[in-house]
Amino acid sequence: MSGFDNLNTDFYQTSYSIDDQAQSYDYGGGTYNKQYGGYEYSQSGGYVPPEMMPQQQPYTGQIYQPSSTYTPASPQSFYGSNFEDEPPLLEELGINFDHIWQKTLTVLHPLKIADGSIMNETDLAGPMVFCLAFGATLLLAGKIQFGYVYGISAIGCLGMFCLLNLMSMTGVSFGCVASVLGYCLLPMIILSSFAVVFSLQSMMGIILAAGIISWCSFSASKIFISALAMEGQQLLVAYPCALLYGVFALISVF
Repeated sequence: MSGFDNLNTDFYQTSYSIDDQAQSYDYGGGTYNKQYGGYEYSQSGGYVPPEMMPQQQPYTGQIYQPSSTYTPASPQSFYGSNFEDEPPLLEELGINFDHIWQKTLTVLHPLKIADGSIMNETDLAGPMVFCLAFGATLLLAGKIQFGYVYGISAIGCLGMFCLLNLMSMTGVSFGCVASVLGYCLLPMIILSSFAVVFSLQSMMGIILAAGIISWCSFSASKIFISALAMEGQQLLVAYPCALLYGVFALISVF
């Protein structure tokens, strides 16, 4: 038993002493000090009369009826402008049917002067439609060549992008190059449509294919020259365009 008391005494050794606590209270509205464990806390308190408390203004309105000073916020304050002034959704997406029609007419009429401001836009709606139409006409002729069409288009756009950035002073974006080359694919759809009706593997078909290649390359070079201000370099731009459209013509003929 003495060993157990000895163990408790050794285990609960501490320096705590009741004499270290000192408390002093004063309930007369003054300060009181409390010392506990080596820390001292001080707090002051006092009585505040009711007349010195801040007065609250009574509510004079009616329930469920807002006061006249409340003005609900209109939706215009959140959006900053009127809904009628916002552009249409197709215009926000970059699809402008007027510009698509003007670019199509520029391609179909090779001698028409191209508008550089319109041709410098990154419009891929028309080129995607023309690529699908070209693949669809090839499909009608019994040729499933969608992969070749998109693959050759991507490689050709990348090559023309690098070439035009080296030749022009202002530079050109990849989207603009893809847009122009895609729009100028429209005459190639006419060639593939003829391939549905009769075979192009004849002298007449070769002449027709050569004329379509010249049409596409001339239209593309004209648009690039007007958009990038590259006067006197149309033949230099038309040659790589003819090589690109020549590959599409080979797919249509053979």
